[in-house]
Amino acid sequence: MKQAIIVRQDLKMSKGKTAVQVAHAAVSSYIETYKLKREWAEKWIEEGQKKIVLKVNSLDELMEIKNRVEKEGIPNSLIIDAGLTELEPGTVTCLGIGPGPCELIDKIISNLKLL
Repeated sequence: MKQAIIVRQDLKMSKGKTAVQVAHAAVSSYIETYKLKREWAEKWIEEGQKKIVLKVNSLDELMEIKNRVEKEGIPNSLIIDAGLTELEPGTVTCLGIGPGPCELIDKIISNLKLL
């Protein structure tokens, strides 16, 4: 089991802002998985909470991945910034995927580069 977080690089967020957005995605996506596929969430916790953080260059790329994830039935969470610091309100920053079975997630993210 693993969780993947996909971060937009075109926003040029600071390291701190990026870290916070990734944390939001990890927690929100876990909660969504717990609601929809509780057995996946529990197994992921038992296995040590494996996760990977990857990057895309645009909102379009991020949304394309979100569409593929939803077609596969993998719980996910799109993170939209409140706009209190670096970004405009409503800016989509990242996507949390799963946790879910590695082979299912890898089939979608295998072509992405590490953050």
